[in-house]
Amino acid sequence: MSDVIEKAEKKADETAAAATPSDAERIAALEKKLAALERQMPEDRLTLGVISGDLDKVMAAFIIALGATVYDTEVDMFFTFWGTSALRDPAKRVEKKPIDRMFGMMLPTGTGKLPLSKMQMGGMGAVMMKKVMKDHGVASLEDLMKQAADVGVRIHVCTMTMDVMGLQEQEIIPYPHLDFVGVGQFVDMMSRSRSCFFL
Repeated sequence: MSDVIEKAEKKADETAAAATPSDAERIAALEKKLAALERQMPEDRLTLGVISGDLDKVMAAFIIALGATVYDTEVDMFFTFWGTSALRDPAKRVEKKPIDRMFGMMLPTGTGKLPLSKMQMGGMGAVMMKKVMKDHGVASLEDLMKQAADVGVRIHVCTMTMDVMGLQEQEIIPYPHLDFVGVGQFVDMMSRSRSCFFL
């Protein structure tokens, strides 16, 4: 009887030993889990959604973007709806359908025509703000955009907005890191970013 018990215990020990993963198997499983966690970790990236076409808010977006690059953070700016007005080139003219021309007439044409979000005063507010900024040595929006281009800040323009507002790629400013994307690509950028803001 004791032999039978001994054999049963020995077999149970062998089964348990076979079921227990080896050190190499445990390490491989841990490495797999670590790789999965690393894929879920956000990248050292900032994504800014620029929806406003107000001078002060677009400036704030570029100031934040430039501030982030000082800390070696990659920056993506997604321009949609009124924000796209800041990217229109006043020197470019394109043929449009009547309704698209109307939108074009109602939207500011480039950075020089952007209104303030407060104290607009029929356009005088923006003029006064630019003068005060210049007097205090504050960079203009145009200068901020040039600096952003120099340090590699990426600009993505919403294709749906382009369609809805009758904007064409040919009337957008020349910017070295600019492309046209859908909202799905923006959501992907957000999901991979450590921080995301809308202005």
